Amino acid sequence: MATVAFYTLGCKVNSYETEAIWQLFKTNGYQRVDFEADSADVYVINTCTVTNTGDKKSRQVIRRAIRRNPEAIVAVTGCYAQTSPGEIAAIPGVDIIVGTQGREKLLEYVEQIRVERQPINAVGNIMKARQFEELDVPSFTDRTRASLKIQEGCNNFCTFCIIPWARGLMRSRQPESVIEQARKLVDAGYLEIVLTGIHTGGYGEDLQDYNLAKLLVDLHQVDGLKRIRISSIEASQLTDEVLQVIDQSDKVCRHLHVPLQAGDDEVLKRMRRKYTTAQFRERMEKVREALPGVAITTDVIVGFPGETEEQFQNGYSFIQETQFAELHVFPYSMRTGTPAARMPDQVEEEVKRERVAKLIELNQQLTLSYAQRFVGQVLEVIPERPYKEDPNSGLMMGYSDNYLNLVFPGSEELIGKVCRVRLDQPGSEYCQGSLLGVAEQPVRRMVEGTAV
Repeated sequence: MATVAFYTLGCKVNSYETEAIWQLFKTNGYQRVDFEADSADVYVINTCTVTNTGDKKSRQVIRRAIRRNPEAIVAVTGCYAQTSPGEIAAIPGVDIIVGTQGREKLLEYVEQIRVERQPINAVGNIMKARQFEELDVPSFTDRTRASLKIQEGCNNFCTFCIIPWARGLMRSRQPESVIEQARKLVDAGYLEIVLTGIHTGGYGEDLQDYNLAKLLVDLHQVDGLKRIRISSIEASQLTDEVLQVIDQSDKVCRHLHVPLQAGDDEVLKRMRRKYTTAQFRERMEKVREALPGVAITTDVIVGFPGETEEQFQNGYSFIQETQFAELHVFPYSMRTGTPAARMPDQVEEEVKRERVAKLIELNQQLTLSYAQRFVGQVLEVIPERPYKEDPNSGLMMGYSDNYLNLVFPGSEELIGKVCRVRLDQPGSEYCQGSLLGVAEQPVRRMVEGTAV
């Protein structure tokens, strides 16, 4: 039996797509082996290009695969493959280069290489892509939560970001296809679906008379679906229509990830973000009206070119006032080919480090403060696995609908069931709770992609 090994760099969308590519190989009789431990017949490296470091790491992993088995077929895909196919083709030993479109042909290319052993560069002009690439994932390693990719690409062109050049412009998946895939995932035993994409909240901008709000309404008709989680959404995409659907929903999770990037209007302008802090604040107030107790998490870039100490402090204060439930903090990383990389007044690394440290400290205060609000409350938690810090402790862990990570006494039989858990002890990373009961029928356990 032929073997295949995968290595994924970068974001959750890449992880989803690696799983989808694995399904293609699996259907064709391949066995999946560990990238680090085993020698494979085919290596697939799914690359990232969000920073210059992403490019460098991608090249290192490609070379590692070639060294592991010089006879293997090495296929490189993903964002770095899309933006810099020439750099990858220059690495001796690479057989196939596919960008971020047309990956359903990977198996054909592998067979072609077996016969001809002539390198294939199948990277096309992503800016001309208008169709959503249909790649399905029927099952995930995670037994309780399934991702469902609903769109591709981005039209925003923020000054720090290379992604539109790697992923192309907005392309939405057809609604019928999304609903059909959601039904399949529920039939396979999943209670929670995470809607994902490169610019998820922009879903429908390229469709006729259809948008994210309408998709959410249609997903509510999928029998057996307990939770709908939106992976990430821009403040401007939290329209009154979307908020109305959320307000009336018993399935949309009380957790929204809304990227802020900077809490100062001048910095936002230089980033070419399409909102002011006042507009962002107004949307968050509306969100909290629609979803009381919602966890709003965010991304923040620290040390963007030209960010003064005063602008950083403005951002710090804005983040404090907005009371996010969690921050993902990134020091600005120069990306060649973006307008921000050519901007004057690049911030020194030492200053960036200091600012990152301040925000990480603030993050711990914010996460603890958010968790404290729920002490004594009973939350619905879908356990995912034994407590990872101590798997033999007799404790299980899982997320509540409002994204609190709860640890509580229980057994593995609870995995995939909706549990009622009282939050007893808040924490910035984990909260401790007590199991009060099981709310619903269990999800069928997943074994190698089949429900049993």
